Amino acid sequence: MTLDNIKNFLIYVMAFSLAMYALQSVNYEKFIKKGRVVEAQLLYILIAMALGYLIAQFILGIIR
Repeated sequence: MTLDNIKNFLIYVMAFSLAMYALQSVNYEKFIKKGRVVEAQLLYILIAMALGYLIAQFILGIIR
């Protein structure tokens, strides 16, 4: 692995962590159905991944 690949990976991990942290402030419990906890958690992770990807792409675009 090159240093550039490691830098990109770290940026993606930090952006994902930041997105997970930011999503904790959203009260999404009123949008999910009762008994659909697993689906809600999966949606939460997918939204965090998508948001983290967008944040990382933005940061990498500025760096380059």
